[in-house]
Amino acid sequence: MNALSRNQVVLKPAVASKGGIVAAQNREAAEIGSAVLEGGGDAVDAAVATSFALGVLEPWMSGPAGGGAMVIWRAEEAKAYSVYYGMRSPAGLDPADYPLSASGTASDLFPWRSVIGDRNVEGATAIAVPGTVDGIGLAHERFGRVPWRDLLGPAAISARRGFHLDWYASLIIASATRSLAKDSDAAALFLEDGQWPPIPPWTASDDRRIKNAAMADTIDHLAVEGFREFYEGDVAKQLSSDVQAKGGSLSLDDLRAYHAEIRPATLVPYRNGGFYLAPELTAGPTFAAVLHHLTEGLASPCVEPGSQTYCVYADAVDAAYRTRLAEAGDNEAPHSPACTTHFSVVDRHGNMVAMTQTLLSVFGSRVVSPSTGLLLNNGIMWFDPEPGHPNSLAPAKRCLMNVCPVIGETGEARFAIGASGGRKILSAVVQLSSFLVDYRMSLEEAFHQPRVDLSGGPALVADERLPRETIEALSARRQVLTTKQTVYPNAFACPTGVMRKGEINYGASEIMSPWADAVAEKHAGGAA
Repeated sequence: MNALSRNQVVLKPAVASKGGIVAAQNREAAEIGSAVLEGGGDAVDAAVATSFALGVLEPWMSGPAGGGAMVIWRAEEAKAYSVYYGMRSPAGLDPADYPLSASGTASDLFPWRSVIGDRNVEGATAIAVPGTVDGIGLAHERFGRVPWRDLLGPAAISARRGFHLDWYASLIIASATRSLAKDSDAAALFLEDGQWPPIPPWTASDDRRIKNAAMADTIDHLAVEGFREFYEGDVAKQLSSDVQAKGGSLSLDDLRAYHAEIRPATLVPYRNGGFYLAPELTAGPTFAAVLHHLTEGLASPCVEPGSQTYCVYADAVDAAYRTRLAEAGDNEAPHSPACTTHFSVVDRHGNMVAMTQTLLSVFGSRVVSPSTGLLLNNGIMWFDPEPGHPNSLAPAKRCLMNVCPVIGETGEARFAIGASGGRKILSAVVQLSSFLVDYRMSLEEAFHQPRVDLSGGPALVADERLPRETIEALSARRQVLTTKQTVYPNAFACPTGVMRKGEINYGASEIMSPWADAVAEKHAGGAA
């Protein structure tokens, strides 16, 4: 038995406001987004500012050189849109440059056959064509109201000031020290003397920070020149040149050819409402398959989730994932660490954004572009290096992701949710959605309700706070491991969400995350 306290209770109340709210995995980033709403900005404006801020403040999770997807709700149109900005493999990539080793599996998130030297996992050869900047730029071009340059300014300021080196940041950096030390630019940015993890300060008065002036300059340049500068201008030239100098295949032509996709999102009916989901190469289609199983298995939901409820959740996610693995080829390991960030936004008019962005692994490829200051993705790891499979590595191919941003409707409320956590994302978003729709929970109740995780591994992981009879019912059907919900490590995904019910907005974040929070605009009476 571990030595963790069994008597500690952690609560994180939801935020309620007539004004807009941003719920994110970093409070400072949420505050930056909330300030945009307070100034009269749209939910999409706040999403742009929050996205860039998160790339600065939790750079190991996401950034401009990553990818992802978002779902947008436009209240005046009563219409939803999906934006896909997933990564692609470079056109010049040669699968022969990723020779399989004689035995073993990859060292990171996916149980593929291992590649000699982990060339698909870390280093410049693991870098895919990023899509985040084009995705948020496209959304802003369509729906934004605040000038682009004003939205990027706070992130540039944060990069120059640096993010605070607390115990949590130090722990994350320490977890990847060995890999970061292999890249001189990553080592110089994140490590002490290029080789040791930074030690957090012992007192609150010690405000140690990790600064990134090069990233601040890049963001300032993008603010002036626009989002396509990342793909067609000086930033693109610097980025591709840096990657190729380190042995990667990302080219200027790859960046010029990249374009995110925006299109109307289709409502997937469920109960007296439904869900707007992200497109094909995300977990959206798998979420839709889970809904079919829930409709049959939870034909008459009871007052609160019971043993049968959790058994249905497990069966539904298990069945949907079996189909996904067989047809789509995604095979992320169930033990994958959270390596993504999700945030949700609602403005005072009811517009919403559910946005997920990622570098894939923690610290991505563990490579920093010295000219731009950007930490780069390792999207090549999304592909199976063994030929002949649905998701096998090939040039100019789109990556299959586990991101699952969702806009849901209950008939009396609308909500935007999502999570980070790799394969754990789907289980979390499914259960939170069901808590809100099937059991009419408030956002705060849903985020405090214990969850289970079934991500395709041999065992179901259950929160030990669940009733004994629920654990026993689950154990009668499959192998079950019980665990305490902790800050680190966390066996479950890290969700954030917002909800609008009537004229009141609500926001909530993962209760165990020391950085995540929901922040409401200070005054709801700003410009319309």
